[in-house]
Amino acid sequence: MKITCVQENLNLGLQIAGYLTNKKINLPILNNVLIEAKEGGVKLSSTNLEIGISCKVRCKTEQEGVFTVDARLLSDYVNLLPNEQVNIELEKDDFLKVSCKNYQTKMKGIPADDFPVIPHIEKEKPFKVKVKDFKKAISQVVFAVASSENRQELSGVFLSFNKIEKNKLIMVGTDSYRLAEKTIDLTDNNDEKEVIVPTKALQEVLRILNNIKESPDADDIEIYLSDNQILFTCDSVELISRLVEGQYPDYKQIIPKETKTSVIASTNELVKNIKTVALFSKTGIFDINLIFDSKKGLVMKTTNIQLGESVSELDVEFTGADNETILNYRYLLDGLSNVDSDEVEVGLVDSNIPCLIRPKEKKDYLYIVMPIKQ
Repeated sequence: MKITCVQENLNLGLQIAGYLTNKKINLPILNNVLIEAKEGGVKLSSTNLEIGISCKVRCKTEQEGVFTVDARLLSDYVNLLPNEQVNIELEKDDFLKVSCKNYQTKMKGIPADDFPVIPHIEKEKPFKVKVKDFKKAISQVVFAVASSENRQELSGVFLSFNKIEKNKLIMVGTDSYRLAEKTIDLTDNNDEKEVIVPTKALQEVLRILNNIKESPDADDIEIYLSDNQILFTCDSVELISRLVEGQYPDYKQIIPKETKTSVIASTNELVKNIKTVALFSKTGIFDINLIFDSKKGLVMKTTNIQLGESVSELDVEFTGADNETILNYRYLLDGLSNVDSDEVEVGLVDSNIPCLIRPKEKKDYLYIVMPIKQ
């Protein structure tokens, strides 16, 4: 193996592909990045046996070859090199020689024979979404996913392609205490599919998309599905992940179709008022009483025997009857921070039904919080 790359391109490829590696004492090769040098470029790959990432980097290949070295060490080293040509050559006794101007090093590696095979999906009939839309959608949904794996089907994000709504990708995350749903446009494929994608995989996709520079080639992200795998491709990067097994719950049943009371408020002012009142919330319960008062507006109240109590009134656009509920203020703030709108609508049926939050005059995002029973 003998290749020459621009430091900037090689560094980006290693940042994308090498980040996934973890310390696996029993499988040390999983800490390595697979370097495949072929005519026209080099392919960098890593895997943790559940997710696989590969990135193609343009380079001059003088001699083809395949090898693996410690991903973090190589990435950290290349990151510190000047933005010049980087020469990489495989020497005898499994050493990789890396040189750039007056810098030179040799890294001990492992032959590629033992590197796990990354699964392959046929690239046929992709689902396409805009990169900027998909990045926002992941951020607006993934935070609500259950961190515990007691219920495996809730440990990932539910993706519905065309099934709930034509030409739309609907993404849902829930931990059974709160739920976030985001709808984005879908193109080029009318097939109906529904899958559950591991949270970690989507977090990696988001990290990769944030690393890829905006370019015409990276305008869309393509999504391919098989029976138990999902593949995301964008520009020269691919990420493949296993799917979560199980049946996602019929979440539509718990979303209120109509509300008896709704208010429209400034998102920033609402967040500020909640944070102020929440200082007096009960430790470990994080409860806040929301009182929908047609005369006073939206009243927020917390009481703590040890600390005291706090009340705040917020001017709102009020519709419907007086109402009230008790919610976890942390869950409430999580939803409000992801609404992505200057004004937010908060709707309520009663104290036993989830509180509904969505951006004013937008139908592409909603968030619900289950009430705290007293």
